[in-house]
Amino acid sequence: MKIFPAIDLRDGKVVRLLKGDYDQMTVYGDDPVAYAKEFEAKGAEFLHVVDLDGAKDGDTPNFQVVKRLAAETGLKVEIGGGIRSEETIKRYIDAGVYRVILGTVAVKEPEFTTEMIRKYKEKIAVGVDISERHVAIHGWKEVSQITVDEIFEKLADDGVSCIICTDISKDGAMQGTNQALYKELSEKYPVDIVASGGVSSMADVAALLDMGVYGAIIGKAIYNGAIDLQKAIALAKSIEQADVFAALFDEGGAK
Repeated sequence: MKIFPAIDLRDGKVVRLLKGDYDQMTVYGDDPVAYAKEFEAKGAEFLHVVDLDGAKDGDTPNFQVVKRLAAETGLKVEIGGGIRSEETIKRYIDAGVYRVILGTVAVKEPEFTTEMIRKYKEKIAVGVDISERHVAIHGWKEVSQITVDEIFEKLADDGVSCIICTDISKDGAMQGTNQALYKELSEKYPVDIVASGGVSSMADVAALLDMGVYGAIIGKAIYNGAIDLQKAIALAKSIEQADVFAALFDEGGAK
């Protein structure tokens, strides 16, 4: 399983929201690159970044910060928040971003989303934010009539490679992640699913590993020390290595 430490950006600062509420924001620091380098030093290979200003307003006010994160670290940076045009997608990819996450536009402009998935392939992921099994949009300020199953079926048909799924009710609450939801989705749909929201203990990480989820995003639990990032990454890698050894044994020794 891939571990994605998270950096949420607002006004260029590292912040976390509680359940997506912009009025319940904690500021952790004003140097996102320093945080990213610290994650990298602990063994991280990926970085999940959300431009909260962009998610709310539909633009890219933190673009230069994201560009620095990609240029000044060796991390595979994925970015979401306010990405609603091909111009923005290309701008981020040209800046060295590993993957661009479409969110609101996947609900508001499904044809455009289909086109971008088919054109840019693995460079496109879709963020599906869930509130009581419906998809939330516009920085979680609005809940659509689209259900989680409807959008997952559509995106799977479109050939999306990765869906980042957040249970808003769990996000930032430090009360555990929605294991039942991720187990259900990973069993029903043939896409890589990254679990987000409420991953707040090593037990959560272990449970997601056990069910075979592709990845887990960890935010607040890293910042408050509830999860040791280095240990979480080591746990994920130990499972991957065990799978490799098992495959080698099957190919060689088991014969």
